[in-house]
Amino acid sequence: MGAGKSTKAKQISQQRNAVLISEDEWLSRLYPDQITSFEGYLHYAARLKPLVKSHVLGTLKTGTSVVMDFPANTVKQRAWFRELIAEANAPNELIYLNVSNDVCLKQIKKRRLEQPERAIFDTESMFIEVTRCFQEPEHGEGFNLQVMEQNA
Repeated sequence: MGAGKSTKAKQISQQRNAVLISEDEWLSRLYPDQITSFEGYLHYAARLKPLVKSHVLGTLKTGTSVVMDFPANTVKQRAWFRELIAEANAPNELIYLNVSNDVCLKQIKKRRLEQPERAIFDTESMFIEVTRCFQEPEHGEGFNLQVMEQNA
Protein backbone atom coordinates (compact mmCIF):
# COMPACT_ATOMS: atom_id res chain seq x y z
CA MET A 1 0.00 0.00 0.00
CA GLY A 2 1.44 3.33 -1.05
CA ALA A 3 4.56 1.84 -2.64
CA GLY A 4 3.78 3.21 -6.09
CA LYS A 5 2.43 0.04 -7.76
CA SER A 6 -0.21 1.84 -9.79
CA THR A 7 2.14 4.54 -11.01
CA LYS A 8 4.76 1.97 -12.02
CA ALA A 9 2.14 -0.27 -13.66
CA LYS A 10 0.86 2.65 -15.77
CA GLN A 11 4.40 3.52 -16.86
CA ILE A 12 5.19 -0.06 -17.83
CA SER A 13 1.92 -0.57 -19.71
CA GLN A 14 2.58 2.59 -21.74
CA GLN A 15 6.22 1.66 -22.42
CA ARG A 16 5.30 -1.85 -23.55
CA ASN A 17 2.00 -1.01 -25.25
CA ALA A 18 0.28 -3.50 -22.95
CA VAL A 19 -3.22 -3.70 -21.53
CA LEU A 20 -3.33 -2.42 -17.94
CA ILE A 21 -5.65 -4.21 -15.54
CA SER A 22 -5.99 -2.48 -12.17
CA GLU A 23 -7.56 -4.25 -9.23
CA ASP A 24 -8.34 -0.93 -7.53
CA GLU A 25 -10.15 0.35 -10.61
CA TRP A 26 -12.20 -2.80 -11.10
CA LEU A 27 -13.12 -3.04 -7.42
CA SER A 28 -14.14 0.61 -7.18
CA ARG A 29 -16.34 0.34 -10.27
CA LEU A 30 -17.90 -3.03 -9.52
CA TYR A 31 -18.37 -2.48 -5.77
CA PRO A 32 -18.54 1.30 -5.22
CA ASP A 33 -18.50 2.36 -1.56
CA GLN A 34 -18.73 -1.28 -0.42
CA ILE A 35 -15.12 -1.80 0.65
CA THR A 36 -14.60 -0.16 4.02
CA SER A 37 -12.40 -2.71 5.78
CA PHE A 38 -9.54 -5.07 5.06
CA GLU A 39 -11.92 -8.02 5.38
CA GLY A 40 -14.24 -6.35 2.88
CA TYR A 41 -11.37 -5.88 0.48
CA LEU A 42 -10.38 -9.55 0.78
CA HIS A 43 -13.98 -10.63 0.15
CA TYR A 44 -14.50 -8.55 -2.98
CA ALA A 45 -10.99 -9.16 -4.33
CA ALA A 46 -11.67 -12.92 -4.15
CA ARG A 47 -14.93 -12.44 -6.08
CA LEU A 48 -13.05 -10.52 -8.76
CA LYS A 49 -10.34 -13.12 -9.42
CA PRO A 50 -12.31 -15.54 -11.68
CA LEU A 51 -13.40 -12.66 -13.93
CA VAL A 52 -9.87 -11.24 -14.06
CA LYS A 53 -8.40 -14.66 -14.80
CA SER A 54 -10.75 -15.19 -17.73
CA HIS A 55 -10.08 -11.68 -19.06
CA VAL A 56 -6.30 -11.99 -18.75
CA LEU A 57 -6.20 -15.44 -20.40
CA GLY A 58 -8.35 -14.20 -23.27
CA THR A 59 -6.19 -11.12 -23.74
CA LEU A 60 -2.95 -13.09 -23.67
CA LYS A 61 -4.31 -15.54 -26.25
CA THR A 62 -4.56 -12.63 -28.71
CA GLY A 63 -0.84 -12.02 -28.31
CA THR A 64 -1.38 -8.84 -26.32
CA SER A 65 0.77 -8.22 -23.25
CA VAL A 66 -0.89 -7.52 -19.92
CA VAL A 67 0.31 -5.49 -16.95
CA MET A 68 -1.54 -6.38 -13.78
CA ASP A 69 -1.73 -3.70 -11.11
CA PHE A 70 -2.57 -6.11 -8.31
CA PRO A 71 -1.01 -6.74 -4.93
CA ALA A 72 1.26 -9.74 -4.58
CA ASN A 73 1.94 -9.20 -0.90
CA THR A 74 1.80 -12.81 0.24
CA VAL A 75 2.97 -16.20 -0.97
CA LYS A 76 -0.71 -17.16 -1.39
CA GLN A 77 -1.46 -14.13 -3.58
CA ARG A 78 1.60 -14.85 -5.68
CA ALA A 79 0.54 -18.50 -6.08
CA TRP A 80 -2.58 -17.25 -7.91
CA PHE A 81 -0.35 -15.36 -10.33
CA ARG A 82 1.81 -18.45 -10.89
CA GLU A 83 -1.31 -20.49 -11.70
CA LEU A 84 -2.44 -17.84 -14.15
CA ILE A 85 1.01 -17.69 -15.79
CA ALA A 86 1.17 -21.49 -16.06
CA GLU A 87 -2.30 -21.73 -17.59
CA ALA A 88 -1.47 -18.99 -20.09
CA ASN A 89 2.00 -20.44 -20.74
CA ALA A 90 3.15 -16.83 -20.76
CA PRO A 91 6.41 -15.13 -19.86
CA ASN A 92 6.24 -13.10 -16.68
CA GLU A 93 7.92 -10.44 -14.65
CA LEU A 94 7.17 -9.73 -11.01
CA ILE A 95 8.24 -6.23 -10.10
CA TYR A 96 8.78 -5.72 -6.39
CA LEU A 97 8.95 -2.10 -5.29
CA ASN A 98 11.05 -2.19 -2.14
CA VAL A 99 9.92 1.01 -0.45
CA SER A 100 10.23 2.03 3.19
CA ASN A 101 7.13 2.27 5.37
CA ASP A 102 7.79 5.99 5.86
CA VAL A 103 7.72 6.64 2.12
CA CYS A 104 4.56 4.53 1.72
CA LEU A 105 2.80 6.43 4.50
CA LYS A 106 3.76 9.78 2.95
CA GLN A 107 2.42 8.64 -0.41
CA ILE A 108 -0.81 7.38 1.17
CA LYS A 109 -1.30 10.73 2.89
CA LYS A 110 -0.79 12.52 -0.43
CA ARG A 111 -3.18 10.13 -2.20
CA ARG A 112 -5.91 10.78 0.38
CA LEU A 113 -5.73 14.48 -0.50
CA GLU A 114 -5.67 13.89 -4.25
CA GLN A 115 -8.33 11.15 -4.22
CA PRO A 116 -10.70 11.87 -1.31
CA GLU A 117 -12.90 8.92 -2.31
CA ARG A 118 -10.10 6.65 -1.09
CA ALA A 119 -9.73 8.35 2.30
CA ILE A 120 -11.86 5.76 4.11
CA PHE A 121 -9.54 2.90 3.13
CA ASP A 122 -6.22 4.71 2.74
CA THR A 123 -5.35 5.21 6.38
CA GLU A 124 -2.29 4.57 8.50
CA SER A 125 -4.14 1.90 10.48
CA MET A 126 -5.13 0.09 7.25
CA PHE A 127 -1.52 0.35 6.04
CA ILE A 128 -0.32 -1.25 9.28
CA GLU A 129 -2.90 -4.04 8.96
CA VAL A 130 -1.98 -4.76 5.33
CA THR A 131 1.76 -4.52 5.98
CA ARG A 132 1.51 -6.98 8.85
CA CYS A 133 0.60 -9.67 6.29
CA PHE A 134 3.42 -8.80 3.86
CA GLN A 135 5.86 -11.50 2.78
CA GLU A 136 8.76 -10.31 0.64
CA PRO A 137 8.98 -12.18 -2.68
CA GLU A 138 11.95 -14.46 -3.17
CA HIS A 139 13.76 -15.52 -6.32
CA GLY A 140 12.84 -19.19 -5.75
CA GLU A 141 9.08 -18.59 -6.15
CA GLY A 142 9.09 -19.14 -9.91
CA PHE A 143 8.89 -15.56 -11.16
CA ASN A 144 11.26 -13.43 -13.15
CA LEU A 145 11.69 -11.15 -10.16
CA GLN A 146 12.84 -7.58 -10.56
CA VAL A 147 13.48 -5.67 -7.34
CA MET A 148 13.34 -1.89 -7.50
CA GLU A 149 14.70 -0.05 -4.47
CA GLN A 150 13.27 3.32 -3.56
CA ASN A 151 14.63 5.35 -0.70
CA ALA A 152 13.76 8.83 0.56
